[in-house]
Amino acid sequence: MVDERDRVLGQRSRGAVYARGLRHRCAAIQVRDPEGRIFTHRRTPGKLIFPGMYDPVVGGVLGAGETYDEAALREAEEELGVHGLPRPVHRFTYLFDGAGTAGQGWFVAVYEVVCALPVRPQPEEVDWHAFLPEAELERRLTEWDVVPDGLETHRRLRDWRHAAR
Repeated sequence: MVDERDRVLGQRSRGAVYARGLRHRCAAIQVRDPEGRIFTHRRTPGKLIFPGMYDPVVGGVLGAGETYDEAALREAEEELGVHGLPRPVHRFTYLFDGAGTAGQGWFVAVYEVVCALPVRPQPEEVDWHAFLPEAELERRLTEWDVVPDGLETHRRLRDWRHAAR
């Protein structure tokens, strides 16, 4: 759990954090293949939060004592089912307001990484996946039920990339 300035206040289980709407930390990683296509997936129906929804990023909640950088690499490798991924590059951090969820939102550290390895996503986490060209992903995001923080992260990263040009 963290305060409004992202300072650690204590620890609670993931279930308690979600149930009580406590502010916490997450890492979100946009994964591209060497051709520039973006890894996109659908979460399994059994997920605790946003079950069955599509997500244009991978990631998750930081563990106790874990840094954003450590979580970004761990989460990317876990969700993609790979080992030896390059260290994801941090781009920015923002406070997601929790859109449609109970609570105070969560801090999202946003990363990018290129994955040239064959992916084998965890079947308990991922129902479907593909590397999509950016234009196709943008079209599908208007049609799909998308994880709210994943969608916001994707849009902020796209805007950040355009501003950096």
